[in-house]
Formats: sequence, C-alpha cells, structure tokens
Amino acid sequence: MKSILSLLLALGMFYAVTAQPLLQPATTPESAGFSSQRLERINQLIQSYIDSNYIEGAIALVARNGKIVYHNAVGYDNKAAGKKLQKDAIWRIASQTKAITSLAVMQLYEKGYFLLDDAVSKYIPAFQKPRVLQSFNKIDTSYTTEPAKREITIRDLLTHTSGIGYAQIGSETMNAIYAKAGVVGGIGLKGGLLKDNILRLAALPLVHQPGDRFTYGLNTDVLGYLVEVVSGLSLDAYFKQYIFDPLGMKDTYFYLPANKQNRLAMLHMSDKNNRVENCPETLEVNGKFYRDYPNLPDGSFYSGGGGLVSTAYDYAIFMQMLLNGGDYNGKHLIGRNSIRLMTLNQLGEKSLGRNAKFGLVHRIV
Repeated sequence: MKSILSLLLALGMFYAVTAQPLLQPATTPESAGFSSQRLERINQLIQSYIDSNYIEGAIALVARNGKIVYHNAVGYDNKAAGKKLQKDAIWRIASQTKAITSLAVMQLYEKGYFLLDDAVSKYIPAFQKPRVLQSFNKIDTSYTTEPAKREITIRDLLTHTSGIGYAQIGSETMNAIYAKAGVVGGIGLKGGLLKDNILRLAALPLVHQPGDRFTYGLNTDVLGYLVEVVSGLSLDAYFKQYIFDPLGMKDTYFYLPANKQNRLAMLHMSDKNNRVENCPETLEVNGKFYRDYPNLPDGSFYSGGGGLVSTAYDYAIFMQMLLNGGDYNGKHLIGRNSIRLMTLNQLGEKSLGRNAKFGLVHRIV
C-alpha cells in the first residue's frame, strides 16, 4: 500500500524568540531567497513519479521562515474518476500522527502530571510486571516468557525502546501474537476503542527487555491512552482543545465532519505489476482495513500512533509551531526547553541502524 502524501517542508533551525513567524505565502519565491525556476523542479520530480505509475498525484509544500514559497498539487486524486488533485485534499497522515500525540504527552509533562521516567503502570495498571518473549511456536502461536528486568517508562514509549512491537505491520511473530489477542494497529477500523486495544496489548509479551533497543511499535498508541487517562479527555477532544484549535488547524481530525468528507484523498496501492491503482473499499492487511474509515459518522477509535487525517497546510502549521519554539499566532503550546529535549538524542549509544538516533518524537538526522 502506498500513501501519496508528500510534505516537503524546507524549514530552517529554531528562530529567535521574537520571530515566531506565521505561515503565509511569500510575495515571490525570490523574496524569501528561492528561485522560482528551481522550485519548478519539484513539479517535474512529482510528475516523473506519476509517469512511472508509482503514484497518481502528490502535494508538496516548501516554506522558510514562515514564508510559503511553493504549495502545489500535481496529478490526480482519483484518475479513474477524472478527479484532479487539489491543494486542500485531506490525507490519512498515518504515523505523522505520532508527533502530535507526543507533543500532547510533553504538554502534560510540562504541567507536572508525570515524570518521563515514571513507570507507565503508575497510570495504566495493566502494564504492571511486564514479561518478555522467550520462545514462539509458529505452528500454534504458543509462546513462553520471562519477567522483564524493569517496568516500562514513559520515556521508553516516547523513544520506542519499550519492547512493544507493531500489530499488522510488525514482525511475523508479533503480528501472530497480536492478531490472536485481537490487538490492532489502530487505523482502517470500524468501531472499537483505544482503551480496549491498549489493555489487551498490556497483557502480551514484549519483544525485548525495556530500554534494550529501538523497536518501532504501538508505543504511541499507548501514549495516546495515557493522555486520555491523565487529562480525563478523549484523545480526540484533547487534540482539539489544546493543539488544533489554538494553532488554527481546521482540517485535522480523526474522523471527518460530513461537510469535508468529499475532500478525503483516494488511497492507492500497487497492483501485481507494481502499477498504482485505487484501493478497494475493504482490504485484508493481517485483518480488515477499511479504506474510507475517516468518513465514518460514528468513528470511535482514536489511534495516537496513526489515526489522524490532515492537509499539507495544516501539518505545516504544526511544524512551524515547533520551529517557533512552541508558539504560533500568539498561542503558547509548549516551552522551548521541552522542544529541545524532544529533539536531542535519547538513545545514547543505541541506534536505529546506520548510526541514526531518536529523540522523544522524531528520528534525528
């Protein structure tokens, strides 16, 4: 399956406290230090992917110091229906949800609700006394475990070092263990609750000892439930009140209101010849995946690890706030020192491979 979301955000280092630029179109690209002629190469690059049948369309946005010098849609949203792609198309942003959930966690950390090295079980008791996978029998999906050497901490979850794996898109072993227990990845669902998914997950073994190494997993979904437990709000309500409304992110949701559902971009996949085509309404991806889940009128599963939909412009606002040091349009979302902590290496000598490191939100390049 391919996502054709393309956010090309050319944004500089942190600005001075007094700058706090807002995203707005530059008078000309040249006024912001860019070449109109060279920016045209972005169109050419996207078109080359379209011509190769790798994607049907993409949106790119480039900004510097708050000045948008390029924001364009190239190609089709739904070629079979003759629908051209528009700049305000709403995308399933999948794991880009993680940055927003992690910001919510850091907001609550700043307010003193918890410490980063607190055990998660202090707030979600189901995670007490975790166990680590010892052996796995592929034939009947049975397994043996041993006690973890310590509890999982909030910092472990933020850095993906807890030992929690991913459902549906993880390793063959963990896919099998999670599927048998009814643990899901959190997007493409009809019904269900984040709470129930996390409590099922808490009873299952870890891939490795907490803190031992980086394993990309359902950590941020656990953090989403942590936000709900600590704040007393659903993740959906928390995001709206403390992130989306203050920033003016008007097109970012878990589930779209009726008047915006026609802007949901088509999801695409590769056929057997590796050519792009529209996804069917229902897919089998280690379980059922519903293509148009963001348009469900009564959607209830708020996946902190992958459930949001958004536009290129809305997500650029979120990124601009981070670059501003936590402020945007006169609203203060988080302190500069917290953002600095989020972007420092938290893995120590461990790495993701190729010496890549990880902060509290993102991979560090």
